[in-house]
Amino acid sequence: MKKKNHITILIVSILFVFTACNDSFLEKYPKTSLTEETAFETYDNFKSFVFPLYEMFINNTIATSLNNGFAQNGPYLGDVWAGHLARRNNFNPYAFQTITNSSSGNGWNFGYIRHINMMLENIDGADNLTQEEKDHWKSVGYFFHSYWYMELVNRFGDVPWITEVLDETSPKAYGPRDDRKMVTDSMLIRLKWAEDHIGNFENRDGNNTINQDVIQAAISRFTLREGTWRKYHNLGDHDKYFQECVRVSEILMGKYPQLYTGTDGQPAAGYGEMWISKDLSDVPGVILYKEYKDAILTHNNGYVEHTSSHIIEMPQHTVDLYLCKDGLTIDNSSLYEGDKDMYSTFRNRDPRMYHTIMPPFRVKPGSGDYPTWSFTDNATDREYIDIMGLNESCSNPGVGMKRLPAQNWGADLLPYIPNLQNGIGNQGTKAKAFVACRSGYYVWKHWSNWETSFNNGALNTSHKPIFKIEEVLLNYAESKWELGQFTQDAANKSINKLRERAEVAPMTIANIDNTFDPKRDPRVDPVLWEIRRERTIELMAEGFGFDDIRRWKTADWFVNKQQLGMWIEQSKVNESLWDEGTHLPTRNLTEGYIYLWGDPLVEGKGWLDKYYLYQVPTDEIVLNPEIEQNPGW
Repeated sequence: MKKKNHITILIVSILFVFTACNDSFLEKYPKTSLTEETAFETYDNFKSFVFPLYEMFINNTIATSLNNGFAQNGPYLGDVWAGHLARRNNFNPYAFQTITNSSSGNGWNFGYIRHINMMLENIDGADNLTQEEKDHWKSVGYFFHSYWYMELVNRFGDVPWITEVLDETSPKAYGPRDDRKMVTDSMLIRLKWAEDHIGNFENRDGNNTINQDVIQAAISRFTLREGTWRKYHNLGDHDKYFQECVRVSEILMGKYPQLYTGTDGQPAAGYGEMWISKDLSDVPGVILYKEYKDAILTHNNGYVEHTSSHIIEMPQHTVDLYLCKDGLTIDNSSLYEGDKDMYSTFRNRDPRMYHTIMPPFRVKPGSGDYPTWSFTDNATDREYIDIMGLNESCSNPGVGMKRLPAQNWGADLLPYIPNLQNGIGNQGTKAKAFVACRSGYYVWKHWSNWETSFNNGALNTSHKPIFKIEEVLLNYAESKWELGQFTQDAANKSINKLRERAEVAPMTIANIDNTFDPKRDPRVDPVLWEIRRERTIELMAEGFGFDDIRRWKTADWFVNKQQLGMWIEQSKVNESLWDEGTHLPTRNLTEGYIYLWGDPLVEGKGWLDKYYLYQVPTDEIVLNPEIEQNPGW
């Protein structure tokens, strides 16, 4: 893999003030006192003009984008809307039809496009640039133009295709939306041109900037999304997108043959450490990443997961998606020990589960001040402490990645998981750390012990991946299936590389039939279901979920499920610190799954087909009556 000096994205995040991010392409801004004749003379002029575009990677309009604040306001939401995750304080608005009409915003934003088009229009006239340098900046411009259009098309379908700087006399400013297929075909042409013409100027742009690998990763993501959308939404002409996805993914698989295996000694350590690493510059498989630096640029993603402010958890039906270590589903594996207590639920499961949900444990707090503690007399209580690694000091900052027992930012001890509510149980044990969730399954993907935290302070500095080879492997596998080419060899090159790192038995295609997962969506081929399962698990909590279920046109199957939590006995309610907002399906039961929210279908709600596309903001239609609304809105 290529070395990265991780400078540019950091600098961009510090300097960025993007005044051109208006909600409408009809909103015009002056071209500033720096004229176009003087703003685009040198290579460094173009570099400075491009820097603000890197803000796209932390712009939460895009579900997979990072967030300098809390992941629960960023990539976690993509999996909340998909029904893969839940919020402690609110139900899924798509399940209960509480999505409100949008008069403005909603992602209908062409500010980036205007900024890019201004640069593109000035490249040919930059006499101080060589043709190779001109091609380089045109390639970078085409990348960002297409990257933002990926989101516009993903949300709205048909959108205006804008390739010039508009003014009040431009007919395009008052025209209708352009056909999605025309737009996406134009995007693919531009991305492929950029792939072929991007320069090798990392010594001038700085490493960890847009290069050929990044463009290829974007093509891999885009072509899978567009190909499946066209196929499952009956638009046709989709195979060329799958073929492009396979082509470019194979190139990247050759460039990045290794997966990161981690350093902390836990099962699937490389999977978990990808999101809490101090430095991704030399991590195998990372194609582009966001750097944070102490006292210069920090974030809050890990901090909030050590506090009572964290609201993201996992419902039982998503927990059930994780395979057992033998590669079989919980319905068919002899390793599965049931879900009547959380220790059994986690036992012998895909270790990626341990890095996504905090495993169960119990310790005895000491007689003095926290964080003194000791093991209980029950060996089971330390089972997952031994697996994840011992957090001996419970200090802030601590040592290592994810360690148990857990503690909050102030190093107050969490004596047990599951912890359903902060308070005092019947054993007189106080969960002073205030790390609680209603379902029992506490999501901790950004949790680390080594990062410093402070109340109301954004001090975290772990790097975050933007493009990585793991996604490319999954794009490849899915596209190969869609082309009718998913052989055992294709599985070995993609999914089984992920399984090997996760210490899960490999996928054997010949063993997958209609009985492999009796709980799958019956509309989906059983092998394709397993490919999609692998994608859902590997990319859990990274923001892909909602876009995936929409492009597959299976959102109803995922979103309409009632969100339940762990199985619990009524007699253990006090011990587990019962939350009065969390209850069993009916109060007269002595045991059952925790009831988080009602059943949307029973309540006469559920997914509506109009949600597959977002609403065009009504203010835009008032400004331009030629823009038609999406169906159902």
